[in-house]
Amino acid sequence: VQSGVPLGVTFSFLIAAPMINEVALVMLFGLFGWQTALLYAATGLLIAIIAGYVIGRLNLERFVEGWVYETKAKQLEFVVEKISFEDRIESGIIAVKEIVAKVWIYIVLGIAVGAGIHGYVPENFMASLMGKSAWWSVPLSVLIGIPMYSNAAGIIPIVQALLEKGASLGTVLAFMMSVIGLSLPETIILKKVLKIQLIGIFIGVVGVGIIIVGYLFNFIFT
Repeated sequence: VQSGVPLGVTFSFLIAAPMINEVALVMLFGLFGWQTALLYAATGLLIAIIAGYVIGRLNLERFVEGWVYETKAKQLEFVVEKISFEDRIESGIIAVKEIVAKVWIYIVLGIAVGAGIHGYVPENFMASLMGKSAWWSVPLSVLIGIPMYSNAAGIIPIVQALLEKGASLGTVLAFMMSVIGLSLPETIILKKVLKIQLIGIFIGVVGVGIIIVGYLFNFIFT
C-alpha cells in the first residue's frame, strides 16, 4: 500500500497467502493426486481474486493507518557486491541456523501434540468432532485454529494424526489453514498498518473462504 499498490490487490495477496498453502498443496498432491491439488489451488485463488476485487471497490483506504500514506516510498540505490563462493556457503549456513532456531520448537510441539492425539484420543471421538457427519465441524475447526500459532512444518504431524483418527479432509484442511493464516500473532502484525475494522474484514473474508474450502472438500470426499 505504501508503495502505491491498490488496496484490493494488496488484500488479494494477503488472502491468497493463507488460502493457498504450499504444505496443503503438497499434501493433497501426495494423497489424492494433482486434480485435487489443482482444485484446492484454483478455489483459493478464485476466492482471493473475488475478495480483493470487492474490497477494492468498497474504498476502504480510510481504514489503513495514516502513517502508511504519509510515508513516501523511497527509491533505494543498490550496490552490487561480488560475493565469493566461500561467503555464499557461510551465508547459507547462517541462514539455515536461523531458520532451524525459529521453527524447531513448533516441529517438536507439533510432533508431541500429534503423538498425543494418535495415542490417547479415541477414534470415535475425533470422527464425531471433526467428521463429515458433523455440519459444524468446519467452522468449529476454524475457530479452534485461530488462537493457536504454528508454522506449516509444525502443523503437519497434527494433521496426519487427525486424519488417521477419522477426521474429514475438509475439516482438517480448514483447521490447518486457520492456524497458519489467521493466528493471533499475524493479526497483531497487521494491526500495525490496518485499523481494526479492516482487520475484521480480512479475518471475515479469509475465514469464510477457508470454511468454503473445508465444506467443498468434505462434499467431494464423501
